[in-house]
Amino acid sequence: MDSNPVQEIHPASTVVDQDELQIPVSGDLIDFGPFFTGTPSDKHAVALSITAAFKTSGFLYLKAHGIPPSVVSRVFASSAQFFTRPQKQKDTLGWTTPQSNRGYTAIGREKLTTVEETDSDTLRASAPDIKETMEIGRDGVEDRPNRWPDSLDEEGKDFKETMQSFFEMGQNLHKHIMQAIALGLNLPEHFFDEYIYTANNTLRLLHYPPVKQDVFKNNPNQVRAGEHSDYGSITLLFQDRHGGLQVRSPSGTFVDATPIADTIVVNAGDLLARWSNDTIKSTRHRVIQPPKSGLEGPDDIPEIYPARYSVAYFCNPDDDKLIEALPGTFGEDAHVDKKYSGITAGDYLIQRLTATH
Repeated sequence: MDSNPVQEIHPASTVVDQDELQIPVSGDLIDFGPFFTGTPSDKHAVALSITAAFKTSGFLYLKAHGIPPSVVSRVFASSAQFFTRPQKQKDTLGWTTPQSNRGYTAIGREKLTTVEETDSDTLRASAPDIKETMEIGRDGVEDRPNRWPDSLDEEGKDFKETMQSFFEMGQNLHKHIMQAIALGLNLPEHFFDEYIYTANNTLRLLHYPPVKQDVFKNNPNQVRAGEHSDYGSITLLFQDRHGGLQVRSPSGTFVDATPIADTIVVNAGDLLARWSNDTIKSTRHRVIQPPKSGLEGPDDIPEIYPARYSVAYFCNPDDDKLIEALPGTFGEDAHVDKKYSGITAGDYLIQRLTATH
């Protein structure tokens, strides 16, 4: 980590603006409220703000997104309770296949990498991601059941109800953000509706356990989650207060994406970048140890980085939808040819998931 020192946390009154990377925050947060209730002109202004951010940094902070803070708090609490379960219980709910992409993944099984890093097995052995996860997809998909803990106890039943409700909220917000992206790209507002009809999304709960400072000192390649870009169309990320998420700038350094209360960090994924013929950026990011101010522990024991929790809602097109360059992103008017051949969303996502587990 010495080659990429932790940057100072940026206060919420400024723009994250470093090394040619700009992520608008505070007064420049994108207020999604007018997209729900505003005039057509208001909606168009929001749409242009979102697509402008996706074309530059690939990341943005969204406020007034329609998911109440109380709901987010309940999801985080339920997630934290789940990860305190005995390891044997969690292992009975284990992740199975890339096709299903549902269930629990223990610490060390997954190693997030960039597309260029093909030897994920070697990377996993030398510096596995220090996290455990729970993946939840749409219920009712044949041969792809969710791995719910509802049969274990009442807490497991509450967990299922909480996450099912939150999954639906995420899908509703996904639909509206895609409508905004459509308007921002000069497409009909409902252009993407037919591509996301089945809610082919994944709700991922993440727990990064406490880690001694020496773990990172002794292995310069160790991170909590390796450098990667997301695979699908967009990701809705809910962070706790501890920090650690960093976004890679065009110059190759990493800049903190500071947690801001009651906002969602939204970023574009690789499939949306491909879909837009690279008009939209899918920016690499990672999770490292938080700033030193987050260290805990008395002077007589090793300094420990506290646990971190986050919730990611990965949004994808339906598996059978063919993803080809969007109208207006290629040809004479765009001054660029199509860069990619068509591929179904399902085939693309399976390829990427297979490489990381």
